[in-house]
Amino acid sequence: MSGATGRLAGKVAVVTGGACGIGAGTVRAFHAEGASIVIADLQAEAGEALAAELGERALFRRTDVTDEASVSDLVDTAVAHFGRLDVMFNNAGIIGAVGPIDRTRTEDADLTIAVNLRGVLLGMKHAARVMKPQGSGVIISTSSPAAVLGGVGAHVYSAVKAGVIGLSNSVAAELRPFGVRANVVIPGAVVTSMTADLVAGGADDLAGAEAALDRSRYMSRPLRPADVAAGVVYLASDDAAFVTGVVLPVDAGMTGAGGSSPMADEKYADQAGRREAGRRVGDPDPEEV
Repeated sequence: MSGATGRLAGKVAVVTGGACGIGAGTVRAFHAEGASIVIADLQAEAGEALAAELGERALFRRTDVTDEASVSDLVDTAVAHFGRLDVMFNNAGIIGAVGPIDRTRTEDADLTIAVNLRGVLLGMKHAARVMKPQGSGVIISTSSPAAVLGGVGAHVYSAVKAGVIGLSNSVAAELRPFGVRANVVIPGAVVTSMTADLVAGGADDLAGAEAALDRSRYMSRPLRPADVAAGVVYLASDDAAFVTGVVLPVDAGMTGAGGSSPMADEKYADQAGRREAGRRVGDPDPEEV
């Protein structure tokens, strides 16, 4: 990662869903900033390859975030191997149940809730049991624009991603006196295998995803995992020492400035302000004409 400054030197981080996409991008960014990393994922081959690529200060742990024993073991592994836990990035997620609400399969909805909300809850629980007595730590969780905007995501996915925000804000209030911060990141549409599976020729078609997202981009290029990772690094670092209970969108303004501004139109250049009945600032008062 270019421009790394060692902001996370000496810190220990766990990243769930860390074998690919935003998770892998954040693992690389954390490592470049000096952190030791436990990569947690069900994708063992990809996770082990990433740990081998990074070498020192990185290890992989196969983890099912829906299973409490698995998450508990993950946190214990971080502490046993590296001596502490400073950052828990609850990033693992799936699209899950899709389709019309009247045809939603309950078993698909249950799995979506289990991965995307229960998994975050378990990550928070087991991170907190280490961080509270330690007197420090940061918990970061991944939400989505679908949490705050209707019509941009599947129904159950939207619901649980909104739940992540509510859960994190509540936990932030509890853990603040213990020196532990809790925040949320909202990535926009990112060039990842998950996105490629939705908008391109399949999960491996990252070039197709890049091309598809380029057609609807908000800024000069599509969003990439490293862009989101930069925001997560900030939240994890001491630069954000007084930042807790917040939602950080890294989405090119999708959630906060989704519309196109008419003020970008050339016809408004050098125009005077408007007053009543279409009069411009500087026009004579009607009573004076």
